[in-house]
Formats: sequence, structure tokens, C-alpha cells
Amino acid sequence: MSMTRPMLNQREAATACGVSRSTIRRRREAGLLPGSVEDPQRGWLIPVEALLAAGFTLNAPAPPDAAPPATGFPDGSGAGSVAELLKELEHLRQQHALELAEARHGQALAESEAVHLRAQLAARAEHIGDLQRALQALMPAPVRAAIPQPSPWPAAPAAPAGPASEQSTVDGLGQPPYSR
Repeated sequence: MSMTRPMLNQREAATACGVSRSTIRRRREAGLLPGSVEDPQRGWLIPVEALLAAGFTLNAPAPPDAAPPATGFPDGSGAGSVAELLKELEHLRQQHALELAEARHGQALAESEAVHLRAQLAARAEHIGDLQRALQALMPAPVRAAIPQPSPWPAAPAAPAGPASEQSTVDGLGQPPYSR
């Protein structure tokens, strides 16, 4: 009584031989795997004898269908030894630490500049408020009341208002506003 070896579908054959499914399919389509039959439930079945006769070794680990590059570095420069990889890792860590320190220094400078600029703005706003108060003190009373006060600076105290007709036509000295 002769014993026959099992038949594997394309996926099982690829896994058992350590190749991709497309390799098994191409060999089958080229007629290099004799005895292959199509099963309605399992797809193409390939005899183990045909795989061995085609030069495949069974039970080798299977690579994924879309294998990544065989090199260890993304630029394809070669896998390198463990020592080289550790050296590269240390270099990248140092480079990252330097970039991080530069970024933190830049952030500290920017924050310092922002504090300085805010102080300058506050001093200038105070100076502008002083100038506005001095200007109003030099103006006649009706003119002072007619000057609108900008909102960002401290408002100058309002001058006491006289009669409405006097405010709009005469500055208290018998002259119309803005005539000096």
C-alpha cells in the first residue's frame, strides 16, 4: 500500500516553502508544479512532491508577500552590525537632544522678548496718557470737553461743562474754538 503526501493550497505551499504566494502561482502557471489541480473549495492544490521536485525546501519560514527592503537602514546603505546600529542610535539621540535644547532656548528668548515688549507698551501707554493730560490742561475748557478720549489709555479728568452754547462757539475768552 503506497502512501501519498498531502496536497497544499497556494497559501499553505507558500508558507511551507518560505516564499510568497505569487512565486507559487507563477511556478504553477509556468507548469513547473505538475499534478496541481483546482479544487472548488480550497482553490489550487499542489502536491508536496511537486514542490520538492521544483527545488523548494519545506518548513522554511515564509516572508510576507510585500517584503521590506533587505537593508537595515531606510536609505538602503546596508544592514550594518549591532555596534554600528547602536552608534547610529546614539548619534541620533545626541542630535535630537541638541535640537530640543535649541528649541527650548528659542522659546525662552521669545518669552523674554514678549515680557520686554509688554513692559515697553505699558510704559508708552502711560507716557501717552501723561501727554494727553498735559495737552488737555493747556487747552481751553470747551475744547477739552470736545476731545474724545481713546479707550486703551487712561482717560483724562473731564473739565466742568459750561452752558451748551458757550461750549460750542466760544472758549470763555470770546473766541471760537480752535482759533488760536
